Order: sequence, then structure tokens, then C-alpha cells
Amino acid sequence: MPAVSRIDSLIAAMTLAEKLGQLTMTASSFTVTGPVIAGDSTESIRSGALGNLLNMVGPEPVRQMQRLAVEDSRLKIPLLIGLDIIHGHRSLFPVPLAEAGLFDPATWEATAREAAIEGAADGLAMTFAPMCDVSRDPRWGRTVEGPGEDSYVASRMAAAKVRGFQGTDLAAPDALAAVAKHFVAYGPVTAGREYASVDVSERTLHEVHLPAFAAAVAAGAAAVMPAFTDLAGVPLTAHVPLLRDWLRGRLGFDGVIISDYNAIRELINHGVAADLVQAAALALDAGVDIDMMGDAYRQGLPEALQRGLVSMDQVDAAVRRVLLLKERLGLFDHPYGRCGTVEAPEALARRRQLARSAGARATLLLRNEHEVLPLAAPRRLALLGPLADAPGEMRGPWWAAGVAENHVSVLAGFRAALPGAQVLHAAGVGIEDAATEDAATEGTAAAGIAAAVALVEQADAVVLCLGEGAAMSGEAASRAHPVLPGRQLQLAQEVLARARGLERPAAVVLFCGRPLVIPELVELADALLVAWFPGCEAGNAVADVVLGRVGPAGRTPISWPRAVGQIPIFHGQRNSGRPENPRDHFTSKYLDVPNTPLFPFGHGLTYGRLRLSNLRLHGTVLRPGDTLEVSVDAVNEGGRAAEETVFLFTHDPVAGVARPLLELKGFAKISLAAGQRGTVRLPLRAADLAYLGPDLRPVLESGTVEVLVGPCADRSQLLAGSVEVAA
Repeated sequence: MPAVSRIDSLIAAMTLAEKLGQLTMTASSFTVTGPVIAGDSTESIRSGALGNLLNMVGPEPVRQMQRLAVEDSRLKIPLLIGLDIIHGHRSLFPVPLAEAGLFDPATWEATAREAAIEGAADGLAMTFAPMCDVSRDPRWGRTVEGPGEDSYVASRMAAAKVRGFQGTDLAAPDALAAVAKHFVAYGPVTAGREYASVDVSERTLHEVHLPAFAAAVAAGAAAVMPAFTDLAGVPLTAHVPLLRDWLRGRLGFDGVIISDYNAIRELINHGVAADLVQAAALALDAGVDIDMMGDAYRQGLPEALQRGLVSMDQVDAAVRRVLLLKERLGLFDHPYGRCGTVEAPEALARRRQLARSAGARATLLLRNEHEVLPLAAPRRLALLGPLADAPGEMRGPWWAAGVAENHVSVLAGFRAALPGAQVLHAAGVGIEDAATEDAATEGTAAAGIAAAVALVEQADAVVLCLGEGAAMSGEAASRAHPVLPGRQLQLAQEVLARARGLERPAAVVLFCGRPLVIPELVELADALLVAWFPGCEAGNAVADVVLGRVGPAGRTPISWPRAVGQIPIFHGQRNSGRPENPRDHFTSKYLDVPNTPLFPFGHGLTYGRLRLSNLRLHGTVLRPGDTLEVSVDAVNEGGRAAEETVFLFTHDPVAGVARPLLELKGFAKISLAAGQRGTVRLPLRAADLAYLGPDLRPVLESGTVEVLVGPCADRSQLLAGSVEVAA
């Protein structure tokens, strides 16, 4: 039957309870006794009172639940089943913040494609990803799930992830419906505190936070999820101007809008709804189609209809969008189509290899004094620290169906990489061990550190694994002090001091889901790598980089602050009327730290030594519709191959609205062998130089615009030119 006819017929035949069932999503799981649904029962599926599930995983459980819907219910409407597949399903890739630092859309898309294949083989049809939230505050725990601080990067990554998850045909058995989240401006929560209120200017909203969602929609995202938070007093779950007017109206988005977990019910807590009836009406009126875990639509909409707060036409429109998505996913014709795939061992091996490659390349080399890294293969390696043998922590905070046993620890990775060497191991301290007044505890801690230091004396080289535990970042994991937790700095001080005294090469590998405030560690460590949370092949990836089998290619997608007091800190700030001037007291500066970050956006070293020169703008004037090529020469003057990222920034020094000092307009990768030369070419369109005027409409203004190219957002490292815009 044609899709429109089938859906029209279904809507005409539905009772109100069945319609509200299609607008309801409830969490589920599977036990030895069968399927379990939170706050509900499987009878709701048979009766048509429940049409969507989340967190059900596995072909057989999904078949059993789907069978209730398509064989036992009156209207035979299939279930839509989703899960948070953020950076892999069973096989985990590096966390999104780590992947963002690759500045490589092909890898972004490839890992999403593999995650979709694996998730669909487990019966899933939807992933609550990609997270498109720009974050400029590393206190916020969900920084780990997103693209970092830059709107352009967020837009490129959102589009790549949507393409990867959905593939070329949403009905294919290996495709997942992508849900772009969290719409919108979830990142700048007050004080970096999860779920807190947000209040940003309209300019910041439109220039920084909305573009990634526009890119996701343009790439074909099947669904959008509003943020938990309010924006200037209006919760996003009930935000008519943004959901109904901007998203559906201006962008023309006709897909499904799905609430976040319990968010409709939480409109009562926000103080904009007196009861569940009003909360349900507000969300439906704003355009939210599926109520996740609030049970607000089933409980509240019948009375809201009676009161005239919403209309049946609004209910039917939402039901239609949900059914159309199920149709697009092929669920009506092939309800079990995502449950039948048994993957070949070769496919699993290919996926693990991609995870290993991505994890290694995404590793960020912050510091490498005296070229400590890569290490020559040692006969005895001291592998120390609380993250050295912690396979479960390698998963990061969103591990979907990934289990700790499926993850390679750093210890296992080095033992596999150095079969003829002795790899000595001591944790030294726990991840969060804190100082106490208990003498026994203090004695145990001192003994642990002493044991680690003793191994330094026995070893030829030292690798010290420090950082956060997986649960210290992610949702509901904001940190007021994003520093090395517990006693880890003390461990680093003693281990690195002993290694330096013995002239042993020593490197620190940092695991984290956000930039950490670590100026003391940077001073201590001659070599400092950031592995973030690398995923299932973590240990192998880290060993590959430390031993020089793969060069680090990660760059900072978010600035690393010197002090918590600098937050938020990001490269796209505007100038002040009194810019920093050390000779003038009354200028914009701190008394106690420099204005600059510890490491700027885009920073990252290689095992080569790349030098950029000869910036060329192939054209002097840009008119509307034009594109000119920007090129720069690169040479690897080092002794090893290297993969470099080259950034293209612009700055409009005189405009109708003050512009950021640096605006990212493009990036490109170049890989060069030792001694090799190459050229990087980047397009610059006239449209890239338009900005939002005072009325927030695009303006392309005549004048001179600076064009800057280089390895990071440090102006001292950028090559500069200019172009005339003839609007």
C-alpha cells in the first residue's frame, strides 16, 4: 500500500488512546523472564497504547517486542526502538570531543556508519545522536559528547554524523534515524552546571548555537531533540519561536521532534506549567511529537483536548510525522529487518581496526620537550598510574552496549606491543583518592606512590597514565574544579622527579572528557599526550602512538584554560574597547594570569616538524557568489612523517557589528613524509564573509577582510593576507 494511503487509513482508524500511544516512548530492558517496560507493561504494546521504546537491545528481545506490535495489536503498527549510540554501539570509538580534534569529516562519517551497522544489527532503528552542542565551558560534563567550541566545526561534524548514521537509504537494514540534539544552546548552562538555566544573546544563539542544527537538518536528520534547559526563561521543550517557527517554519524541518527523558513533565518544575495537562499542551503546541518517559501525553492530552488547549488536528499531525518516520525506516514492510543481520568476523575486525586507527590519530600531543616521544622500544617499561589498567574507564561516559571486557587496557596494549620486554605496572593511587586525616589511609597512599616510584628505578622508560574516570564527565557530571582528581598530581610530582633524576624518558598520557586545568602538570611533564577516552582499542591505540607506530594527529577542538577563572575561554571572542595592554592598567586583563589559554584552539604537535610558508590568495577581490582559493606551502623539516591540520580564519576589522578576532572558515589535512613538501588549498567563498547584521539578517559588506592561515588559533603562528570584498 502507498505510504500516504496507509498512514491516512491508520489515522482514520485510530482511537485517541492509540494515537497517544504513537506519541509515547518508554524505556525498556530484557531480563531472563522476558521484556520489562518502565512504569508500563507489554500489554500496552498489544493494546496500541505504546508505540516507541528506548534502551531495548538485542535481536531476539527486539523481535519479541516487535511481534507484540505487528502481530498481536489491532492496527499492526511497528515499534520505533532507539538507544543513545554516541560514539559506537558494542565497539566503541573515541568520544566525540576526541574525534572532533581530528578535524576529519571522513572519519566522523566512517565511525558513525560503523556504529549504525552494529546498532541496527542489534534491532535498533534510531540513535539519539549526534550531539550538536557547542561548549565553551569545560566545567560542563557533556562537553565530552560534542564538537568543542567552534560553530563551524560543529556544523561540519553534525552533517557528517547524520550522513554516517542514516546512510543513503533510511529504510536500509543498516541505517539508523539520527536525532540531532540538544536543540538548542544546551552548552552555555549557568556556571557549567548540568540542567541549569541558559541566557545568551540572540546574536550568540544565531551565530554560535543554531548553525549546527541547520547543518544537521540540511543533511537530512530524521529527528531533533529539544534540550532539557530553558533559554531566557522559556524551556526548549515548549519553545514555539524556535521549534515551530524557526525549525519547522524557517528551516522547513518536517521530521519528528522527540522530547528528552521526562522533559515534558519537567515543564512543571520549570514553572511554566501548573500541571501535567498544561505541560502536555505546551509541548504539543510547540511541535514536540514524541514524549519520552514523561507519560505526559497519555495522561495529560485527553483533558487538554477537552479544555480546548490543543486540537485533534495537532494530535493527528504529530501522529502522522511519527508514522511517516516509521515508514521511511521501512518498519511497516520489514519490521524485523534490523534483527536478522549476523556480522561476519571480518566486519568486526575491520571495525576494531577503525577504532584503533581513530583512537591513535585522535591522540593529542600537547608537549614534547627534548623529543621524549616516541619512545624507543624499552627492555623494561614502567607503566604507572590509576588509568594504566582500567579497561572499563576507556569506554568514556556513554558506552551504549560496550562492556569493559571488550576493551583493551593500556597495560594489555603495551604488553602486546612489546612482547620481548618487561612491562612493570603499579597504579600508585586510585583515580579519586583524597587526602584524609586517617593515618592508615595515608600510610596506604604513601606506600602506593612509593611502589610506583620504585618501578621507575627498575625501568628504562616511564609512561604515567592519569586523568578522569569515565563517570567524571558526561551527563550530570559537571565539575567546579576540572583538575587532576585525588592524589594524582602528587603521584606525578614524585614519579616524574625520580625519572628526571635518573634521566629516564617519561611521558604522561592523560585520559579525560574535557580540557583539564593542569598548569602544574604541564610544567612537570616533558611529554604530555591526551588520549581522551579512546574506546575499545584504547590500549593498542595508545601504544601505537607512544612507540611511534602512528603519529599523533589530534588537535584541541576546545581551548585549554590556565585557570578555572578564565572560563569561558574560546578563540572567537570579540575585541574590547580597551584591549589588553601591559603598559596600561585600565585594560581588559587579569591581575594573576595571562588572558591567553594554556593551549589554544587547534594546538597539537606531531612527531614531524611542519613549517608553513608562502600564503597566497588567488584573487584580490571577492564579489557576491565568488569563491577564491587560499593556498599555503608546507614542508616537513622533521625526521618522521606527520599529519597536520591547517586552519583558515578571517577577521573583519571594521563592520556594522563588531566581529570576533578570529572566525574559522575552513580546515584541511596534509600528511607529509620526512623532508616532503606539499601545498594546502582551501576555498573561501564570499558567502563565508557575510555576518548577521543588527537585525540578525545576513549582510555582506564591502571592505578589507583579513585572511589568516596556520596550525592553531594563536595569531603569532598565523600567516596573514587580505582580500577586498565588493558587495
